[in-house]
Amino acid sequence: HVQLVESGGGSVQTGGSLRLSCARSGDTFSCTYTGYCMGWFRQGPGKEREGVAAISSRDGGTHYADSVKGRFTISQDNANRSVYLQMNSLKPEDTAMYYCAAAGPCVHDSPSVPGATYYHSWGQGTQVTVS
Repeated sequence: HVQLVESGGGSVQTGGSLRLSCARSGDTFSCTYTGYCMGWFRQGPGKEREGVAAISSRDGGTHYADSVKGRFTISQDNANRSVYLQMNSLKPEDTAMYYCAAAGPCVHDSPSVPGATYYHSWGQGTQVTVS
């Protein structure tokens, strides 16, 4: 049973920065868990869940939503099976609940952030508020 624990949300002013963390545990490592295995999503008030960023554990490849390109950076620590989301130049429209998502087996290639149905496990979410 995969568990995802997020941390790092909070309230910041426009232009500020936050760093989200997500630790994955509870599942046994498999060679099929190499690729786009983890990502970040967000859901703002009255909005649909949006894929924000994804990263490949195989080659470090990344994908971002157009709305966050150049401002957000996803990174990973494969040894600790953790992913991070550095968010800079935050805007009020970034206000949302942010979720970490895990997949497995994982695709090796993806043209963009995989859709929500690709991921099978979700964290509890961490709130980010920008004012």
